[in-house]
Amino acid sequence: QVQLVESGGGLVQAGGSLRLSCAVSGRTFSRYTMGWFRQAPGKEREFVAAINDNGGSTFYADSVKGRFTISRDNAKNTVYLQMNSLKPEDTAVYYCAADRDRFSVVSFRKSYDYWGQGTQVTVSS
Repeated sequence: QVQLVESGGGLVQAGGSLRLSCAVSGRTFSRYTMGWFRQAPGKEREFVAAINDNGGSTFYADSVKGRFTISRDNAKNTVYLQMNSLKPEDTAVYYCAADRDRFSVVSFRKSYDYWGQGTQVTVSS
């Protein structure tokens, strides 16, 4: 059973930064495409960023491009989301997810096979 555990969320002022981490159990982390999604109250879960299995390709939602950076450390079975220049509209629960299929569409929620429980990010104005 693959388990994903997010950490690093919290309360930050607008313009500030946070770094989220997602630790993944199991021996096949390096084969997964990893993604970050977020869900604000009353809204659907939306794609934020993704990174392919070897870290060579990254993908971002337009709303976070230039402010957020996704990265991974396959030796540590961990994926990161560095969030800079945070805005109040970034407030949401952030989820990491793992996709076993390297050819699926990374921005589709249904592409992902495993999900973490989420970590709250709150940006005050």
